[in-house]
Amino acid sequence: MATLIDGKALAAQHRKETAEEVQKLKAKGLQPGLAFIVVGLHPASQIYVKNKAKACDEVGIENFTSRLSETISEEDLQALIEALNKDPKVHGILVQLPLPQHFNTNNILFHIDPKKDVDGLHPDNMGRLFLKLPGLKPCTPQGIIYMIESTGISLRGKDACVVGRSAIVGKPTAALLEQKDCTVTLCHSQTKNLAEKIRSADIVVAAIGKPRFIQGSWIKKGAIVIDVGIHRISDGNIIGDVDFDEAKNQAGYISPVPGGVGPMTIAMLLRNTVQACKNNQEKK
Repeated sequence: MATLIDGKALAAQHRKETAEEVQKLKAKGLQPGLAFIVVGLHPASQIYVKNKAKACDEVGIENFTSRLSETISEEDLQALIEALNKDPKVHGILVQLPLPQHFNTNNILFHIDPKKDVDGLHPDNMGRLFLKLPGLKPCTPQGIIYMIESTGISLRGKDACVVGRSAIVGKPTAALLEQKDCTVTLCHSQTKNLAEKIRSADIVVAAIGKPRFIQGSWIKKGAIVIDVGIHRISDGNIIGDVDFDEAKNQAGYISPVPGGVGPMTIAMLLRNTVQACKNNQEKK
């Protein structure tokens, strides 16, 4: 039976450390601030931002939420972002995705000052990630690495399989694993012999977006399995991309859904905001 990687407990430890950092900054007269932008009434987005704002409150990060009608123009949304870019109280800006279909999402995200891009999705920060330069890194991939390292197993020389090639999770996670000296296979919907590739992996990161897609029989005995997927099924239960009940009998370590990657993503957002505040002060 696999050991659970408790994302809630790990995130709580990171939040405690972040709260201590915030107190040190406040003692120097610095108050970290994070601005949320929510466009439209997407139900999940409302919940996500509420949870992120609550986490900010817990660690002492001042937060501001702009709730906008889905009929707002792209130009007006860009103008709001430009105003936040110039606001000295705001060290981080997060545009909650997905945006309504009439927006060019990349165009909106590219308007965020890279120094305030706490989601780590601006091309400047993405480029810095792949070039191994200092910069704000995407939250979920950062959280995944911390979860894997929490097992205490050395990543050097391990074979890792990342299933999913999105710019938000798959590609940056693969890059971070490579930087930890893993040999990485990045798989996707067109990959041939996917089960075979997963079976050879010491580390599996599932981010393909299909419920229970990865079978337990595909998991190498003793592997570390991180499940990024989150799906609410017809019976109301929330499940991931991995068939957890089967996989837990093969894996050495496995993250649950819910209670795994989700809490860690928010914890990394808080860390990025504090880092952005410190970076801003260092350049003055």
